Amino acid sequence: MTQELRRTLGVFDAVVVGLGAMLGAGVFVALGPAAGAAGSGLLWGLAVAALVAYCNAMSSARLAVDYPASGGTYVYGRERLGPFWGWLAGWAFVVGKTASCAAMALTVGAYVWPGQAHAVAVGAVVVLTAVNYGGVQKSATLTRVIVAVVLGVLAAVVVVSLGSDAADAGRLGLGTEAGSEGGPASAHGVLQAAGLLFFAFAGYARITTLGEEVRDPARTIPRAVPLALGLVLAVYACVAVAVLSVLGAGELGRSAAPLADAVRAAGASWLVPVVRVGAAAAALGALLALILGISRTTLAMARDGHLPRALAAVHPRFRVPHRAELAVGAVVALLAATADVRGAIGFSSFGVLAYYAIANASAWTVGSVGSPGVRIRAAVGLVGCVVLAFALPVPSVVTGAAVLLLGAALYAVRRR
Repeated sequence: MTQELRRTLGVFDAVVVGLGAMLGAGVFVALGPAAGAAGSGLLWGLAVAALVAYCNAMSSARLAVDYPASGGTYVYGRERLGPFWGWLAGWAFVVGKTASCAAMALTVGAYVWPGQAHAVAVGAVVVLTAVNYGGVQKSATLTRVIVAVVLGVLAAVVVVSLGSDAADAGRLGLGTEAGSEGGPASAHGVLQAAGLLFFAFAGYARITTLGEEVRDPARTIPRAVPLALGLVLAVYACVAVAVLSVLGAGELGRSAAPLADAVRAAGASWLVPVVRVGAAAAALGALLALILGISRTTLAMARDGHLPRALAAVHPRFRVPHRAELAVGAVVALLAATADVRGAIGFSSFGVLAYYAIANASAWTVGSVGSPGVRIRAAVGLVGCVVLAFALPVPSVVTGAAVLLLGAALYAVRRR
């Protein structure tokens, strides 16, 4: 029999892992492109993303109760919809998130030492892989430190921005009226912004992906997922309001570093280096959680023979999928050392929405007359994922669809 992983994560640790995955570098950069797409409808875009994320999170949490194993939606799709859908979810996650890992590692390098970004990126991957190798509890402990630093930096940005003379509530543009410098909102712009923002805080699935390492999963996961998501949405809302009130949608949409520009406009240029430290820490936290999630999905796929079965090995002492972790770390380090993939992972946005669409479709099959809320959330989440996926920029849609088609073709060849 295949060895199981050790269940060590309680509610607090599971919430921390979720926060570390969601409070990544995206919160420091995603507001700019989202404002560029939505104009005065930025906050409405955040609200749409929050609704879809809530439905997805609750669907994933419901499924994790029945299937508390490593792999997340790969396992749910396989068990509820069939092997092909499980494979497609696993493929989208592993391929898309591996590129995201390399991009996140390069982001760390760009913040820490721009002249040696590749070297720093490889070093970050090696260190975090070593931490994960020592057990999920060590990963959770490091994530606590990272989350504390990131939350402290974000709190400083919010307080400084809202407390400055540059803040103007008229820039929030809660309607489609002029008064926001980004112009009137369009439905497509709001949906595109929602897709970009959704991708930035979609890490709540990391809790369910680690289902085999959570204590009392039937109780812990349904509590941890909505709590982590709720906290992150509150943080995103506060940051978005603060930055938007200082910069306005127009200037925010043109900014490559929105939080740094916001504190600079608020007259607190001394805070810019602190924001850079926070962004680097956030990228590290997201990278740590991504490596955890990919290695656990790799473990589940290796157990089923979709990947080399040697990757299903569990370390006898640390009780982690050590070969899967080393393989993931090696691939990510190679990508980070040889290529700049930060601008070439548009398919990750499309892929993560496809991943959650499969999770919602799986949750629909467990709904019953006695729990209509399960099916309602699953239906809203499924429709929301499809709409947001095709509202993304055309290159992201085309590349993402091509990656999914390649995965389907590989499955067909392997079956044959």
